[in-house]
Amino acid sequence: MVGASLGIKLTQLNHHVRMGSRTANNEKAEEFIKQAGMGASQGTFADAAAYGEIVFNCTKGDGALDAIKAAGEENLKGKILVDVSNPLDFSKGMPPILIPALSNTNSLGEEIQKRLPGTHVIKALNTVNCMLMVNPASVPGLHDVFICGNDETAKAKVTEILKSFGWISIIDVGDITAARATEMMLPLWIRLMMKFQSPNFNFKIVK
Repeated sequence: MVGASLGIKLTQLNHHVRMGSRTANNEKAEEFIKQAGMGASQGTFADAAAYGEIVFNCTKGDGALDAIKAAGEENLKGKILVDVSNPLDFSKGMPPILIPALSNTNSLGEEIQKRLPGTHVIKALNTVNCMLMVNPASVPGLHDVFICGNDETAKAKVTEILKSFGWISIIDVGDITAARATEMMLPLWIRLMMKFQSPNFNFKIVK
């Protein structure tokens, strides 16, 4: 859902998007192509990583590192990787917990950066629902999205993409270690979603 939402929005903005999956003929990727139309294609994780100038990691958190490995370090070298995933463990049902090895003193964003030293990993959009990611106006008023990463030029490029999605208030919270904080917002986000019975909400920082 996340990859399809982002991919469709990007094709609407005249970008060419290749959806990567474990297999080259994934049914959900085929459905994405039908919805996105011109500019959309599919392939393996490695195909998508090699194809894109900017890569979005929209996989589930517990499978993200395997997907990154399948994509290939060389295919991602020198590129921007926008990490949208969260290290959630659903093994004991709802609400999930954060994967212990990827929280408090580490994060999924950091772990991806460690495994891809030649890639500019930018954490963004992981604190909102996929529909809100590409249509922030669906929640009334001004509200916030967070971004972090080690490379200022890469963050500036991702900020441009977020603005093209309609985001106005984009808060840079620092280097990739700040992914610990944004990922740790998810337990609260999930509790709120369960309370509201809807994912259509967001955080607003007032100062």
